[in-house]
Amino acid sequence: MLSPDLPPLALIAGPTASGKSALALALAERIGGTIVNADASQVYADLRILSARPSAAEEARAPHRLFGHVDAAIAHNAAAWASEAKAAIAEIHAAGGTPILVGGTGLYIRTLLDGIAPVPEIAPAVRAEVRALATADAYAALVREDRTAAERLRPSDTTRVARALEVIRSTGRPLAEWQQEKAGGIAAHVRLSPLLLVPDSLWLAARIDARFLAMLEQGGIAEADALLARGLDPMLPAMRAIGVPDIAAWRAGEGDRDAMVARAQAASRQYAKRQRTWFRHQPPDNWPRILQFYDSQDVQIDRLFPDIVLTR
Repeated sequence: MLSPDLPPLALIAGPTASGKSALALALAERIGGTIVNADASQVYADLRILSARPSAAEEARAPHRLFGHVDAAIAHNAAAWASEAKAAIAEIHAAGGTPILVGGTGLYIRTLLDGIAPVPEIAPAVRAEVRALATADAYAALVREDRTAAERLRPSDTTRVARALEVIRSTGRPLAEWQQEKAGGIAAHVRLSPLLLVPDSLWLAARIDARFLAMLEQGGIAEADALLARGLDPMLPAMRAIGVPDIAAWRAGEGDRDAMVARAQAASRQYAKRQRTWFRHQPPDNWPRILQFYDSQDVQIDRLFPDIVLTR
C-alpha cells in the first residue's frame, strides 16, 4: 500500500465524450486542484473545438495545464507529453496543490505512471526507409521481422506498425523486449486516486453524434479550414485528429456535408469503442470503474474521491 505521506494525484480517464472534463472541473473547484491534460489531441493549439478542449470560460474556473500548448506542425508523442506532465505535476505538488490528470489517451497515462521503454534513438536512414513504405508493405514487413508485434497491432495502425518495424530494424530487438525495461514512471511516487468512466456504449454513441454536430455549430469547420490552410503533412497527429480528415475530404469534393458528418461521427464512435475496451481491460482491476455519467452539478465528489477530498 502506498504511503499516505506521498503527494496526491487524482486521475479521471475514459473514452471520448464520457464526461471526464465536467467531472474534473467539479473536482478542481471542490478542492482547489489543477487539471492536467492527458488527451493526445487536446495538446494542440489548433484544435480547441474539434478536440473538445475545455472552453475559455471553463479554463477560467480552475487552473489548467498542458492544454493547447503544442503547434500542429509538431508530432507530439507519449514520451514528450509524459516529460511535460511529470514537470507540471511536480510544480503543482511543490506549490501545495493537487493535480487532477484527465484524459482518454491510455498510452499517455500508462507512459506517465509506468515509465517508458529506453529504446535508443532510431537511425535516421532506418526511419526514412520505414516511413516511405506503403501501409500494407510496412505491415507485411513487420509480420516477417517481428510477428509478435504484428499480431498485436491492426494493419491499418500506421503509426504503431512503423514504430515497431523501425525499432526491430534499428536495434535488432523487438519492441516488446524494450518495453519490459520501462523506467521513469511516477506511480510509486504519488498517492494515486484513479477513476475510470466506462459508460454504456449506446448512450455514449448518441452523445458522440450530438457532440460532433455541436462542434460544427461552434466553428469546427472554420477551425479545420484554418488548419488545412497551413499545408501541413497530412500524417501529422493533429492532421489525423477525428473530424479533420473528414472535413478535408469534404472540402476536396468527396461527398456532401451529410456524408462528412456521418464519417466523422462513425470514426469517433470507433475510437470510443477502442478506448472503452482499453479502459475496461488494461488498467489494474482495483481501479474503480463507473458506468453512470455525472454532470458537474450532480456529481458526488466526496463519494467518488474520498481520499482526495478528505486530505484537503
